[in-house]
Amino acid sequence: MAIFNRNVKAAIAGVGERKAAAAGSNIGSGQIGNFAAYTDGVLRARAMSLPVVKRSRDLVCTTIGNMRFEMYREMWNGTDMEAVPLAPRAWLSRIDKSVTNNHILSWTTDDLIFIGRAFWAITERTSDGYPSNFTRLPAAMCSTIDQAGGVWFGPSNQILFNGMKLDSADIVQFIGPSQGLNYTSRRAVETAIRIEESRIRNAESSLPAGILRQISGEPLSASELQDLGASFNLARATNQTAVLNEHVTYTETTALPDNMLMIESADYSAKDLSRALGVPPYLVGVSTGSYAYTNATQSRIDLWTFGCLPLAECISQTLSSDNVLPHGTAIKFDVDQFITENYLGNDIDKPVENIPDMARQ
Repeated sequence: MAIFNRNVKAAIAGVGERKAAAAGSNIGSGQIGNFAAYTDGVLRARAMSLPVVKRSRDLVCTTIGNMRFEMYREMWNGTDMEAVPLAPRAWLSRIDKSVTNNHILSWTTDDLIFIGRAFWAITERTSDGYPSNFTRLPAAMCSTIDQAGGVWFGPSNQILFNGMKLDSADIVQFIGPSQGLNYTSRRAVETAIRIEESRIRNAESSLPAGILRQISGEPLSASELQDLGASFNLARATNQTAVLNEHVTYTETTALPDNMLMIESADYSAKDLSRALGVPPYLVGVSTGSYAYTNATQSRIDLWTFGCLPLAECISQTLSSDNVLPHGTAIKFDVDQFITENYLGNDIDKPVENIPDMARQ
């Protein structure tokens, strides 16, 4: 980044890799890598069935997943603290040797969005004892005996993976800055799903909504009325001809197609969920009235500042902790590459101007 002005060697070279040694009860480690048993949870699956949630999730996760790490050490230059670049440890370019950084970072961010925390298992260490390879554990499969959930107060020392205990010394725990969507916005997700179900039901029918009413004859019992309504709805939903006798009439509503498809309700629900996910509504195709952005660079700044920055900082600060890197060294994401035109491969030499300090962090 622009504040780096000289190179120095990494504080500790990564050599002599070995498997992480288990300590104490670590029976759950036998479940790591058993992908047939992996799951990301029912609540997440329901939320991801909504286009606005999928789009918001993809924008945030793929943005962070495509970022590159930089390793540095902060030093006092006589005026202020200066970030001095270091040669990165080998795992920064391939966190998990079996998958790409794009994959593991995207799905780690996914866990932070929906559950509010994420877990990596340390599978290899260097001769100096620091990690050299990781694998992601689906947060939906991880539970903690000392923390019930919803709000995570800190790293846990009693971790269960698929119901079996893990050694917390071999687990990197990412504690998100906010509660996950599964805990904070369950009602908003269910409301949006019901709106979508209503829209599908209205779109599938060849007859508009209305009132089925008995106008003459012997009054029908409650069960008979239910049977009549159910049979009529079945014919209406399957686009078949509905037949009524002279004692029953069907009065259509005067609802317009826009009302039948509940467009305003769907837009409001989408805007509500975009707020919950921290993504500016205009980035997910929701009308925002008078709000507008000036150019593509500004839209990327908005996405990074409001949607990505809190989660990216959680990841980079966790990976800068003393159980992952030598004390005094740290990593950060190369934000400039994303915000400027360089991200698209254009204007490589174009200087970065007017970027808010918050977006650079």
